[in-house]
Amino acid sequence: MQILAGVSGVGFTVEYLVVAGGAGGAGVHGGGGGAGGYRTAADFEVGSSFTVTVGGGGAGGVDGARTGVSGSSSVLGSITSAGGGGGGSGNGAAGGSGGGACATGNTGGAGNTPSTSPSQGNNGGNGGASETSGGGGGASAVGSNPPNAFDGGVGGAGSSSSITGTSVTRGGGGGGSSKTFAGGTGGAGGAGGGGNGGGTSFLAVNGTANTGGGGGGAYYAGPVYPGASGGSGIVILAYPDSSPALTSIGGGLTYSVSTVSRAGFRVYTFTAGTGTVTV
Repeated sequence: MQILAGVSGVGFTVEYLVVAGGAGGAGVHGGGGGAGGYRTAADFEVGSSFTVTVGGGGAGGVDGARTGVSGSSSVLGSITSAGGGGGGSGNGAAGGSGGGACATGNTGGAGNTPSTSPSQGNNGGNGGASETSGGGGGASAVGSNPPNAFDGGVGGAGSSSSITGTSVTRGGGGGGSSKTFAGGTGGAGGAGGGGNGGGTSFLAVNGTANTGGGGGGAYYAGPVYPGASGGSGIVILAYPDSSPALTSIGGGLTYSVSTVSRAGFRVYTFTAGTGTVTV
């Protein structure tokens, strides 16, 4: 095995971005889904082989199971980002970022659960009057509380990264549902792939794939107006292109590799699956 630049012994150092799957928004006056946990750092040492897992997004809530399903964790070796917390038709669920809550007295789910330093996410917004709902928490901001008795809270904004050579914002929370009619808007999804919340005559919007964005909450549940699904996560690692390519990547992983998108770096982008990577 050839040892890559910057490391003695086994393994090598990388810059990484690990974003977990976003959560689904709730059905029935639903809170927005929390964004998947967002973790990034430079000069992180991985071993000579390590696991990569890309977390899936959680499903939206429907009749009989109104709370949105929490997202799944993403993993890079010893680094785990937690899935977003599901949006609630009562309290929001805890997660990488917390889900939004519905109705007065109910609270958004706690973000950064389990705790990491730096924080991997933020809290969801609280419920409001007349069964309005809070937005899901995002990577860089909390989900907002409903501004009045008609409109849903805005999903928390995500965070930007230029690890691939282009700045992309990921990890936005889903918007809370709205009581407004046609032409109104639900809580807007936070910047970074979070979906808009639904109102009384339109559907909630799914979180964007490979951003970890939370799904929007729905005003009604059932086959016509379910809560929206969260977006899947992503795992990216980058290191100087003076070092060789990885030796092997497990067949269960979907990925791409580039040496031109970011000058001077070899960038691996994993978009689905799980498997073992060997240096």
